[in-house]
Amino acid sequence: MPRLSVIIPTYNEAAYVEAALQSVQFADEIILIDSFSEDDTLLKAKPLVTKIIERKFDNFSNQKNAALEQATGDWVLFLDADERITHSLQLEIEGAIASTTYYGYKLNFPHFFINRFLYHHNNEVLRLVRRDGAYFSGLVHEKLHCNGAVGKLKNPVLHFTYKGLNHFIKKKEQYAWFQAEQLHKKGKKPSLWLMFLKPTYRFFSSYILRGGFRDGIPGLVISGINAYGVFQRYAKLILLRRGIR
Repeated sequence: MPRLSVIIPTYNEAAYVEAALQSVQFADEIILIDSFSEDDTLLKAKPLVTKIIERKFDNFSNQKNAALEQATGDWVLFLDADERITHSLQLEIEGAIASTTYYGYKLNFPHFFINRFLYHHNNEVLRLVRRDGAYFSGLVHEKLHCNGAVGKLKNPVLHFTYKGLNHFIKKKEQYAWFQAEQLHKKGKKPSLWLMFLKPTYRFFSSYILRGGFRDGIPGLVISGINAYGVFQRYAKLILLRRGIR
């Protein structure tokens, strides 16, 4: 049976990390890479992990690549502290890594918002890969790469996405700065047209095309905030171009 490593990046996740680690105890190796948490994250994690790495955070890709370099499993699963692997998904993962069909698998992440899972606001993300040749790129919404064909697993990850409305909005603000910095480095220029078109399309895509309206009021709220996050990206790009931050 191929060996499985799990990598979990953390920063001040004391309220969540134990449940995440308990859900992946079937793995052969569990690595926690922490950005010098100021709460009890490491204290709670220590009995449940194989290795703890402390590294100053610079960007998401570098953080995960640093942990990947120290992983020893044939396969690596990347999990966040607010995510849980169910028993059904565990069995599916174990079957997937025993197969030689794919080099990586996308996992399904329905969003958890206003006390419910939103199955029409979900992401399919590559999170399980053969370690050989795998790496991350990008500063925010980092992309995982692998050396071959990618499949999909059916059972969803329990993802407790947002710790409340304020946390959701602050997270969008943080991502908007990262994305604006990426655009600024590429020399992209903002425009009033982009600031109108991009957020409008994001709302339309989220609420109509992907069926967010089926998730009721939470679906409407999350679609609106997602659109606002896109608007923030270009508003912050204007500030960066003017040397304001």
